Amino acid sequence: MERSLLLNTSYEPLRVITWQKAVVLLVKEKVEVIASYDRMIRGVSLTLELPAVLRLLRRARVARRLHQVPFSRANIYLRDRYQCQYCGNRFSAAELTFDHVTPASLGGRKDWENIVTCCIQCNRKKGGKTPQEAGLKLVRKPGRPSYLAAHAITYGIAEVPSSWRDFL
Repeated sequence: MERSLLLNTSYEPLRVITWQKAVVLLVKEKVEVIASYDRMIRGVSLTLELPAVLRLLRRARVARRLHQVPFSRANIYLRDRYQCQYCGNRFSAAELTFDHVTPASLGGRKDWENIVTCCIQCNRKKGGKTPQEAGLKLVRKPGRPSYLAAHAITYGIAEVPSSWRDFL
């Protein structure tokens, strides 16, 4: 089933929520519907269009941590654009892993500056060696990103419903 985009009072995207959560917020009169899908939700005493985009009626405070993107596998993949940092080819998330540039066995840490996305073939070739020892070269030097575009919204741009595009 579809998901709904939740906006702050200023039309700033906050997060993607389930359609069930969207209906609860709507019934509690905490949001207004900006756009709807072409589907109806029918209950015993309620019938309404499935909300696609909702706007909060009261402002939600958002912590601004532009320089503190959370370290996670998904954010590493986003930073590296689903591209193996050794061979340069793009892959799906299922075909990627992440790799310690300086192996953990040699004191390499699990942080933004030492972890990169890597295809399985290059990961096997590198093994427990440094890129230089394995004869590999990094496409880009890894580092902490200052922000990730759409970091809370994990849809690819081709998969975003058209009703969301004006707000992203």
